[in-house]
Amino acid sequence: MRRIEDSAELEALYGTPSDAALRKVAQRLTPAYRRWIEAARFCVISTVGPDGTDGTPRGDDGPVVLELDPGTLALPDWRGNNRLDSLRNIVSDGRISLMFMVPGDNVVVRVNGTAWLTDDAALRERFRRKSMLPATVAVIEIAEVYAQCPKALLRSGLWGRDDSAATPSLGEILDEMTSGEIEAGAWEREYPERARNTLW
Repeated sequence: MRRIEDSAELEALYGTPSDAALRKVAQRLTPAYRRWIEAARFCVISTVGPDGTDGTPRGDDGPVVLELDPGTLALPDWRGNNRLDSLRNIVSDGRISLMFMVPGDNVVVRVNGTAWLTDDAALRERFRRKSMLPATVAVIEIAEVYAQCPKALLRSGLWGRDDSAATPSLGEILDEMTSGEIEAGAWEREYPERARNTLW
């Protein structure tokens, strides 16, 4: 199988980007990009570090990020599995990309930039949920923000279908990966209560 290793050869296979694809890029939040990101309660963040790359979902009941100023976003790190893969990458490298999605909208808005972590008490307090605070907040300095072409979501029919009947549950995955030490049925019975108590 032939391997493409030269950018010029790659570009020759595709041609030049459209005028719109180039002109939609901003270096900070514009009024339209601000409104779009404020509507997003979910994003996927991608980071890179010495042990490789990482992609992880982030979600909240309301905007998933807070605008600190037109060039800076804040993303709380709510309780998860404590693997810290993305957070370790941010500490060691800082490069980050975020893909913001809004259910029902086939546009995806991407932010590329650099991030750093803080445990600043005043900033963490801005994200308080009942008695819970995020352990850290990622401060993201925007390098570019732009809307993605909607074709990927149109092709997949992401918002108009439910394929979940074909997927194994998380309990089944854990059962398989632990050779039954974490039993699927028990895990799935206990998880809803555990999630309710630790959601934020």
